[in-house]
Amino acid sequence: MFAAIARSYDLNNRLHSFGRDQAWRKAAVKLANVRAGEEVVDCACGTGDLTLAFAKTNAKRVVGTDFTQEMLDIAGTKLRDASGRVTFQQADAMNLPFDDGSFDVVSIAFGIRNVADPSKAIAEFHRVLRPGGRVVILEFDEPRNPLIRFGNDLYTKHIMPMTATLIARDRSGAYKYLPRSVETFMKREAMQSALREAGFTDFVAKPMTFGVCVCHVGKKEAHAS
Repeated sequence: MFAAIARSYDLNNRLHSFGRDQAWRKAAVKLANVRAGEEVVDCACGTGDLTLAFAKTNAKRVVGTDFTQEMLDIAGTKLRDASGRVTFQQADAMNLPFDDGSFDVVSIAFGIRNVADPSKAIAEFHRVLRPGGRVVILEFDEPRNPLIRFGNDLYTKHIMPMTATLIARDRSGAYKYLPRSVETFMKREAMQSALREAGFTDFVAKPMTFGVCVCHVGKKEAHAS
């Protein structure tokens, strides 16, 4: 499904978020608080926008991973001058090919709801983080304000699926699946519970654009093994 929409993915993201998707990613990078010399892995990186946003920090190494090779092929074309610090590789978020304690930041943007077992992926994020490392999860949510929620539902469930499908010339049903996946996915309180169960602490949940999406940040305790 994601292979089918890879070529139009960026265009649809920009158009249907009214350009806000890049601002959301920049805010997520800021919340990650990357320090000089740290290493970052961006899971379900898609076409690499968040990965490359992390490359603008003082991180020593940034790795973008995704399950769909067609997405990674497009991400690779965006590499300009990242001083060799950025690489992309195919990987499953539930079974990351990295040793324990390999990274200081693990991120995933608009991808955790597409993982077969989100709790298993979150446990993997905890495993590959060093003590004191941060997990950053950017995901769609439902606005709390009833009026805004009504307008958002009308747009995401009825208008966006039609226009995005036309732009992508998609026959896979991706843009019918995506709004349903947001509707049925865990809300912010459930996400914090999942992070807590995986061993994360010091939670932050920052709503963005009237609560259309939320950026969750958790920390692996400094004394954790």
